[in-house]
Amino acid sequence: MKPLFWVASSKKDWGKFPADVQDVMGRALLDAQFGDTPREAKPLKGFGGAGVLELVDDFDGDTYRAVYTVQFSGMVYVLHAFQKKSTQGVKTPRHEMDLVRARLKLAEEDYASRTG
Repeated sequence: MKPLFWVASSKKDWGKFPADVQDVMGRALLDAQFGDTPREAKPLKGFGGAGVLELVDDFDGDTYRAVYTVQFSGMVYVLHAFQKKSTQGVKTPRHEMDLVRARLKLAEEDYASRTG
C-alpha cells in the first residue's frame, strides 16, 4: 500500500467536505494507494496524461473536487481539495489550476527529499 501525503491545506480543506463526500473520495484514494485507478478518477486536463487525477462528487446540490497525483513512484499526494463554486460549467477555475500546479511542485520537492 502506497503512503498518502497531504500537500499544504488540502487535508484541512478536505475536512470541510460533507461526511458522505469524504467517504466516497476516501475510498477512491484508498484504491489509488493500492495501485488501482478509481473509477471516479479522471485525468485533470492541462497536466499531460494521467499523472494528476481529479475526483468529483456532487452532494446536496454542491460539487466537491479533490486532486491527487500518483506520478511519484510508490506515493500518493493529495494536492488540493475544494468545493467548486464557479459558474463556468465543468471547467476548473484558473486560480484552482494555478494552486494545483504550485502544490505539484511542493509534492515534487517533498518526494525528492524523501527519496534522495
